[in-house]
Amino acid sequence: MATTLAAAVSVVIVAVLISGTYGRSAPVLPVTVVSDPVVTRVDTELVDIDTSIDGGTGAAAGTGMVLTPSGLVLTNNHVIAQATSIEAVDVGDGQTYSARVLGYDERRDVALIQLEGASGLAAVTLGDSARVHVGGRVVTIGNAGGVGGTPAARSGTVLALNRAIVVSDEFDGSSEHLSQLIQIHGDLQPGDSGGPMVNGAGAVIGMDTAASTDFALSGPTTGQGFAIEIDAVKRIATQIRAGEASSAVHLGPTAFIGVQIESASGGPAGAAVYEALPGHAAANAGLSAGDVITGLGARSITSANALTQALVGYRPGQRVMLSWLDSAGVSHSALITLGTGPAA
Repeated sequence: MATTLAAAVSVVIVAVLISGTYGRSAPVLPVTVVSDPVVTRVDTELVDIDTSIDGGTGAAAGTGMVLTPSGLVLTNNHVIAQATSIEAVDVGDGQTYSARVLGYDERRDVALIQLEGASGLAAVTLGDSARVHVGGRVVTIGNAGGVGGTPAARSGTVLALNRAIVVSDEFDGSSEHLSQLIQIHGDLQPGDSGGPMVNGAGAVIGMDTAASTDFALSGPTTGQGFAIEIDAVKRIATQIRAGEASSAVHLGPTAFIGVQIESASGGPAGAAVYEALPGHAAANAGLSAGDVITGLGARSITSANALTQALVGYRPGQRVMLSWLDSAGVSHSALITLGTGPAA
């Protein structure tokens, strides 16, 4: 059974927002670098991921692990979430590739992407997280600070296994529940998300995902990091590769109605629209800034996150009933055709 992290520790995801509407730059922190032949080998099996958000008004960065020579790459869902374009620089060959999303599990924070035109890439060795033990030495590797180039590698020690935590995104305030985590005493930094936690042989036993806020923002002192157990990640990646969608796993592109939203406050519950993008389904149906979306299909929408989760269950091109309240409180509904948007 998963154990919940003590409430005293505040935890954030460790992707990094480089620029954008949030108005915050990623800290580039000092790191304790591990240098040995195993780490040098693993470095060449990774990619630095850079995404464009909101049509280019923002950018984010993270890390990915190459699974096949043809460019299948494993990363966190939150690394590619809301991305309108994705590029990855392979550390091994130095080439930049455009990437497309094959599928993701938003709740487990796992995504699989494909590098276009890739071949001959070095791939990681996936280990067995069931063999990890408390007190064991691990190394975390990733694109710390989102600066690209050779990944940073830092030593850590396993503190606990099978952890469950609530993780917050410090940029947009959203939160998610994650489980089957390895907790370490060690250094994870913004940009490390999606990178490997490896054992002494260089086999991946976890995917770097989150860190305590005090640690992540002040540097490598006595912080705690969290990685998703690789056995759990492998199961999701296998499902995506097999083309098996489920209530948790979304395959292919994400449906899009064309709104920028936030959770409604001080009025009816729902997803408050602060922009309806011209030419997209919502604007074509008559939505505008100040409206509150209250339903999608048969599902009630009570928050911005609820709308995002509801859209995961649809595919572009499907027709669905959208319900909303205008700024005067008048109820409306319209049958819309979903477009293609960024990953959830």
